[in-house]
Amino acid sequence: MDFAEQVKAQVDIVQTVSDYGVRLRKMGARYLGLCPFHTEKTPSFNVNPSIGIYKCFGCGVGGDVIKFVQEIETLTFWEALKALAERNAIPIPQRRDRGPDPDTDLRAAIFEMYERAAVWYAQNLFGAPGAGVREYLTKRGLTGSIAQQFLLGYSENSWDGLLKQFGNRYSPQQLEASGLFGKREDGGFYDKFRGRLMFPIHNESGKIIAFGGRALRPEDEPKYLNSPETPIYKKSLVLYNLHRAKDTMKKSERTVLVEGYMDVIGVFGAGIRNVVASCGTALTSMQVRSMKRFSPNVVVNFDPDNAGANATEKSVEMILKEGMHMRVLELEGGLDPDEFIKERGADTYVARLDSSTNYFIWLADRARRKFGGASAESRMQGYEALLLPAIKRIDDPLERASVASEVAGYLGLDRNLVLNEFRKIPGQRRQVTNHKTAAEENAIPVRERVLLRSLIQEPEIRPLLLPRLAGFAVVRSFVTWPVLDEICALMEENPDFAYAALEERLDEERKTLMSGALFADHSSELLSTSQAEVFMSQVESEEREAQFRDLRRKIQVAERSGNLQEAMALMQQAEELKRQNRHVAG
Repeated sequence: MDFAEQVKAQVDIVQTVSDYGVRLRKMGARYLGLCPFHTEKTPSFNVNPSIGIYKCFGCGVGGDVIKFVQEIETLTFWEALKALAERNAIPIPQRRDRGPDPDTDLRAAIFEMYERAAVWYAQNLFGAPGAGVREYLTKRGLTGSIAQQFLLGYSENSWDGLLKQFGNRYSPQQLEASGLFGKREDGGFYDKFRGRLMFPIHNESGKIIAFGGRALRPEDEPKYLNSPETPIYKKSLVLYNLHRAKDTMKKSERTVLVEGYMDVIGVFGAGIRNVVASCGTALTSMQVRSMKRFSPNVVVNFDPDNAGANATEKSVEMILKEGMHMRVLELEGGLDPDEFIKERGADTYVARLDSSTNYFIWLADRARRKFGGASAESRMQGYEALLLPAIKRIDDPLERASVASEVAGYLGLDRNLVLNEFRKIPGQRRQVTNHKTAAEENAIPVRERVLLRSLIQEPEIRPLLLPRLAGFAVVRSFVTWPVLDEICALMEENPDFAYAALEERLDEERKTLMSGALFADHSSELLSTSQAEVFMSQVESEEREAQFRDLRRKIQVAERSGNLQEAMALMQQAEELKRQNRHVAG
């Protein structure tokens, strides 16, 4: 067994998927939940623990536990394999048995560079070079312990401080790909981050993949300099502090979404652990899906300035589209979350979180401020511009009507007028998920599902069935024959083949057929050795019956054509076949 198969055999795929925030419920032999890879409100994401695979019948993604970690964390195969092994305390062998993997090697070098850079920046902050920066943090009310917990650092105001630290350890290609350095005209490199307070950005597993650097002097622009996208960092996928916040998000079923690094640190330092922020970019659908995996509810607490309000407004439709429940916290006094906590205390902030406004009430207030005027026309204009797009995102028609009515009353509009306008909106196309798996779509008989699962999961019955099955014409009429045919061919190459080897041989149509059988709502029954013999007896009987029907058809054709000699010969064959059937039955 190679190392990948060893890891897949030892790792619980249900637990792994659940650890990434996918809520699964048992459905017979499989588990079902909302797919983390696309937007859906009706579960179509299936996990089969017996074989260790997953399949979404909504978007079509599927694979084993290594593929799942690859996709959810955007890792290479070897990175996902290593992460699973480390997480499950499985010893990792040396790499001598596999060939070079340039992509993984480059990413490994960049991961190491960011780790080393973070350590050096932190040493600067808490050493002599960072004395002035520590004073700045003290004025901001940020303690040394929190700074250490978030691994804050300081990049010296030097063009080559980090470059000298790295020496000749990395190649020019690795230095350039890291995003930590700029390239000079002469081909040399220089530090991109200089004289800045450094915020390490981690991926979901807790590895450092990027930095945000805050300027410390008014003349330095931009105020925040963020890492560019690299082979290990795609900013649209990453939420700042998710690796620390996700457990609390899951337990509390609530996420606090703020705007910046300092807001996260301030809120987290006040004991509110379920806080995250986007990484120097407008909120993306992938970031919302990351939140949704761990919590169905989000409180958006962006800065109270106009830019923060605009960002909140843009986030409403996106968050609702992904099926999350949203509330909005707008702090008074023009304070951002970090400032509010320092001025009024953590308890007050928690109370404000608990009493945060439903998103549609916040939108109604914003419509009043944005469109002004006391006339019904201006209020209706605000309603149509800000509220209708959000309300149309609500799937349930009764809830949509209820929200529309409540907002109408809040804005002082005639409810009947609003509801009439609301009814003019074209009916929202409800998301319809077919609960039938591919097995039911293709009408796969139960015995074929059991046979296919048994051949995949029970190697010891393969030699009892496969050499004989392939010789019967009746088996070629099975719905699952395209997959069984591949299994027979694979059996000749390797009788102990694993599921992954079979999957590699199949085209998409055959993969769908196989997935349907493996994820059907039928029980997890498998054929035992004795049951396999009974199954073969049934197939052999069906084969003889099919042969007898074929002979009768040929006899009729011969008789109609006047070929009595051929008809007599065929009748003798039929009689012989009858005797064989009676002998077997006896």
